[in-house]
Amino acid sequence: MRVSDFDFDLPQERIALRPVSPRDSSKLLVVRQEAMEDRIFRELPDLLRAGDVLVFNNTRVIPAALSGHRFGRGGTTPKIGALLHMRLDGHRWKAFVKPAKKLEAGDRLRFGTLDATVEAKGDAGEVTLAFDLRGPALDEAIAAVGEVPLPPYIAGKRGTDERDKADYQTVYAEKQGAVAAPTAGLHFTPELMKRLQDTGISQEFVTLHVGAGTFLPVKAEDTAEHKMHAEWGEVTAATCQRLQAARAKGGRIVAVGTTSLRLLEASGLEPFSGTTEIFITPGYRFRAVDLLITNFHLPKSTLFMLVSAFSGLGTMRAAYAHAIAQDYRFYSYGDSSLLFPAS
Repeated sequence: MRVSDFDFDLPQERIALRPVSPRDSSKLLVVRQEAMEDRIFRELPDLLRAGDVLVFNNTRVIPAALSGHRFGRGGTTPKIGALLHMRLDGHRWKAFVKPAKKLEAGDRLRFGTLDATVEAKGDAGEVTLAFDLRGPALDEAIAAVGEVPLPPYIAGKRGTDERDKADYQTVYAEKQGAVAAPTAGLHFTPELMKRLQDTGISQEFVTLHVGAGTFLPVKAEDTAEHKMHAEWGEVTAATCQRLQAARAKGGRIVAVGTTSLRLLEASGLEPFSGTTEIFITPGYRFRAVDLLITNFHLPKSTLFMLVSAFSGLGTMRAAYAHAIAQDYRFYSYGDSSLLFPAS
């Protein structure tokens, strides 16, 4: 399909720069093929049914935005910004850097008290960084010198502050490794999660360490020419067994966010541990997910392509037009939707 098929006009004032408080007071647009309904997120228990299973991504965002400079080559010491996006092993990360043209393999970089060597350069500003520290010592150093990597459409309008350290993290975040939050989960509070359980709606957790590639624009003109960046994920055997059992009893699998959906679809509800580059566009046949909770996404983004594959391009165009007209807030800190699948 043409990438231009997924374009739409979005007023800049619809981009949320802060989340609402409390988290579950955000708007929730329920999107079915036949109708749309405006609700509040805390009403989610009324929209699901006993036996359904919510699947959350329990990844935890790390302060992966690093600022520093090149040193040791002689001459100037240009400033370098790095956004870590995928851990390779105990001391190496893939990262997007600016300006990449200032770097060569073998260059030394210093981010505060943390030093690294440019091991390799890839395309589109991607490099492999080999840090001098490794393991827990490296994690502690990154936490000390790094900042929360807010999405560019927020970071371009304001700086990161202390509020973001809590706001840009789900209440159930556990496993360190993401450089972007699974933002559909930002609407949940402990109280809402308990009410869902009391209603008979169970909860499962998977892990997908969301990478910075989620922020990259689609530069191709045809979706078939776009390549996704790999992200590491895990679905345990015990989780798969419980999801399969719930489905066998008539329960629906409700993915909380596109990250949970992509991992479940990559796994096919079988045990999974590794990287995935799954790219979902209209025509994809969904195997693992029955309903989707997700925020409102960028025009021409891979995420708008995904929701269009799930609920239908025409349906999602109408839903987004409704959301804009009704003052819904867009993107990471914005409002949410509950999507039912296309027929």
